[in-house]
Amino acid sequence: MEITIEDIETPALTKAHLADLLFEQIGLNKRESKDMVEAFFELIANSLIEGQDVKISGFGNFQIRTKAPRPGRNPRTGEAIPIGARRVATFHASAKLKEQISGSIAEEVEWSLGAE
Repeated sequence: MEITIEDIETPALTKAHLADLLFEQIGLNKRESKDMVEAFFELIANSLIEGQDVKISGFGNFQIRTKAPRPGRNPRTGEAIPIGARRVATFHASAKLKEQISGSIAEEVEWSLGAE
């Protein structure tokens, strides 16, 4: 089964688009599709909030990183302001995803060079 997103009008893949793809290509009803997408992202978010890493095989890893407090500066006024410690989510693409991305760029370059 191959999921395609050619019919998406906006450049971003949204939860609504994912639910529509589940509806169209897998056959779930619209409510089930929406609930499944919401549950998936809620599970990822809750795991990150609890400090657990999320690893999706063949796609990448979501991790929580704690950033230390540091001095900052208001760019408009130049005034020094402290930036507090905080937790941030980071994403690291898997080697497989990176390979697929660079492969698609290589194909685009080959296509554009061949079109001249």
